[in-house]
Amino acid sequence: MEIIRFAELRSEPWRNGGGVTRELASHPKAASAQDGAWDWRVSIADVSKAGDFSAFPGMERVLTVIDGELLLLTVDGAEHPLEKYRPFRFSGEAAAHGALPTGDIRDLNVITRTGSFKGFTSIIELSKKRAHPVFEGQLAVLLQGQATVSAGNLSVSADAAGAAAAAEADAEEAAPSPTEPEALNRYDAVVGSDTGTPEILGRGFLAVVSIDRVTA
Repeated sequence: MEIIRFAELRSEPWRNGGGVTRELASHPKAASAQDGAWDWRVSIADVSKAGDFSAFPGMERVLTVIDGELLLLTVDGAEHPLEKYRPFRFSGEAAAHGALPTGDIRDLNVITRTGSFKGFTSIIELSKKRAHPVFEGQLAVLLQGQATVSAGNLSVSADAAGAAAAAEADAEEAAPSPTEPEALNRYDAVVGSDTGTPEILGRGFLAVVSIDRVTA
């Protein structure tokens, strides 16, 4: 089970000085969050002043305000008021300008290479009674509230299950179970998996980012 701790991420200033970006994940991994040498990227940005957005030719963007009240985004001359927790999709090639009529905001950015990957962002409300699974190709970001994550049941074949049972019988003195719940802090991200699928319980709001490969 992999957790990306927001507090440990490096911040990179924008070229125009209007904010900073922290990269949660990208593929393939690039040396810089700004160089665009990836096919997809998920990041969190702090926007502190109005200005133009960087262009990403050949890419598609999904932007979601996750803190603050409003981002007034103008895309190719059309104005779009983006409220908190309302994902907005637009072309990375478009001329985009952001204004902050109610003050600084923080946003979640999903950028994917057109024709290769498609990104989606969903905002869900967590429950203390029903765990939310995070599957392969997904990234779950705690936006607000308190939550824990634990690894779910492993998906294994009958032969593998038998081997696992034998190993468990020989491991009475083993270390504590890796499925012990771990606390999440605000903006921590959980990497999805179909083996031992992470499950999140708590109260608050979660952003679930899905990166789907585009097939011909």
